[in-house]
Amino acid sequence: MQLDSCKIIVTGAARGMGAYFATQLANAGAQVAAGDVDEAGLKALADATKSAKGRIHVRKLDVSREDEVASFVAFAHDAMGGLNGLVNNAGILRDGLLVKKDRTTGAITTMSREQWQAVIDINLTGATFMVRDVVANIARNEAGPAVIINMSSVARHGNRGQSNYTAAKAALAANTVTWAREFAPFKVRVGAIAPGMIETPMTQGMNQKARDALVAAVPVGRVGEPYDIWLGVKFIIECDYFTGRVLDIDGGLQF
Repeated sequence: MQLDSCKIIVTGAARGMGAYFATQLANAGAQVAAGDVDEAGLKALADATKSAKGRIHVRKLDVSREDEVASFVAFAHDAMGGLNGLVNNAGILRDGLLVKKDRTTGAITTMSREQWQAVIDINLTGATFMVRDVVANIARNEAGPAVIINMSSVARHGNRGQSNYTAAKAALAANTVTWAREFAPFKVRVGAIAPGMIETPMTQGMNQKARDALVAAVPVGRVGEPYDIWLGVKFIIECDYFTGRVLDIDGGLQF
């Protein structure tokens, strides 16, 4: 697929990598339907891309709400005159050890159901709803060739303090393979990207000690930038022979 032929949804598009992807796609001539819970961020994105070669259509989207996913996909189809892609980027962190013992008091604390469920609802269930409804739209309208890009993470291999996030991102990577096989008859390719530590508002909230330790584990010696991941997005869109695989773009990071 060519970038300027894309009619593509980007979730989590109000800031960070999502906003960067949406901007780059629009600058390349694509039509983009940008969704996020942050309506102010979406407005800023729309304002900043008014002179782009393509066009960005914005609307509030909470991917954990099945009704909002269905409504957004219909909106995207109508706004762009069709639909042939998805960058499944929305995600959150609710880090914490599954079981923790306080070194001073000996008190035991555990990850709450709320911590677990919030991450699963957005990073896995919401991402799955997006894929389901986008591919159903594409299949119904015989709109292939088309492409789905899931944002997994290097954390899918396991990372201390991220039982919820790891579970969601590992499942998304596995389902990338499953969906590539299931959706091939509809001419839909499915790929995934597993970023390492990328400079975004999400990672900027890390405590400095944890951040320094992660950077020290990156052989290339730096935090990644949204541009690094955009190169992977661009490759998956443009390479018609890529499907059912995960691109690790992490600077060689090893936990």
